[in-house]
Amino acid sequence: MDELDDLVAAREELRHNPLNEVTASVERVTLADGRRLVRKQLRAPTAASSSPSGPWAASDDPRHWNSWRREADAHRDDALRGSVRGTGLDLPPCSVEDVEGGRGAVLWMEDVEGTPGERFDLADHAALAAGLGRWQAQGPLEAPWASRGFLREYSGSKRVAWALVDDDDAWRQPLVREAWPPSLRSGWVRLLRARQELLRLEESLPRTRCHLDVWVANEIRRPTGEVVLLDWAFAGDGAVGEDVGNHVPDAVFDLFWPAERFAELEDACVSAYLAGLREAGWRGSTDEARLGVLASCVKYAWLLPLLLESAGAAEHAAYWRAADAQHLYAQRGEALAHLVRWCDEALALARCR
Repeated sequence: MDELDDLVAAREELRHNPLNEVTASVERVTLADGRRLVRKQLRAPTAASSSPSGPWAASDDPRHWNSWRREADAHRDDALRGSVRGTGLDLPPCSVEDVEGGRGAVLWMEDVEGTPGERFDLADHAALAAGLGRWQAQGPLEAPWASRGFLREYSGSKRVAWALVDDDDAWRQPLVREAWPPSLRSGWVRLLRARQELLRLEESLPRTRCHLDVWVANEIRRPTGEVVLLDWAFAGDGAVGEDVGNHVPDAVFDLFWPAERFAELEDACVSAYLAGLREAGWRGSTDEARLGVLASCVKYAWLLPLLLESAGAAEHAAYWRAADAQHLYAQRGEALAHLVRWCDEALALARCR
């Protein structure tokens, strides 16, 4: 670590999730010779961790969804790098240095130039989805560092006031009452009742290699067309379609794509994903791939009660940006209503299997 750190001439702190105890820091650094890199420091769990059993606690278990070593191991894995070659996806070149005493690791990554996912147009989103299809046609990711059971573990780690979904006063809050469609309450009750069924459905689908954090802040499209995926911290086993089922809602929830065009984004991404799968030789069922997208709505079961809990806050934000409360809740309410549709469609498709 000291060799490159000694060459750093300037540092710029970059956004990251401050709650996740795996990530100590993310910086854009300029070296004395003018090169720009992204420096990301990972930390191992210790007895002094602020919340060793909290929802974002780091784990030493290489199969745990929040294993602290996974991103370093992924970048060192030549087979993973080889598997994305020619798919339309890419990983940033990266060197990994272990921190003395096993206390962590430092990633020195390319500072990728191109169009960030926050500014993707429909063609960029479709290119990402097609790349995912080509990559995931290769099947499961057999690596000792790959996560297992991510969807169940991650979604089950969220601590929210679930009872608010049945609380009349919570739904009478002006922001909620004015911004959300009236049918959302009964729809979300259906989704919550179906949580275990949806998880079992997702777990029963064909398995494949997944990034498991595909969303616009982790995507950059190079001028040459490849979409670089950043932050491989959760990567591992998932269902076919699961990554697309994360990418589409997240783009809307954080106001990087208008909720009024949710269905357009969904159609473009699902169509491109299926085409990518077929192009790369996948011979599975189209219905199963679509079911993987739809049933992934269960990942967001916690979001509506959290929004009910936060509706009275003085300030609101989408990801890192301050947001107008009325606009934010209207956009998220419409997106949540789409996820109710996903739930209903997933259960209907499952009955036909």
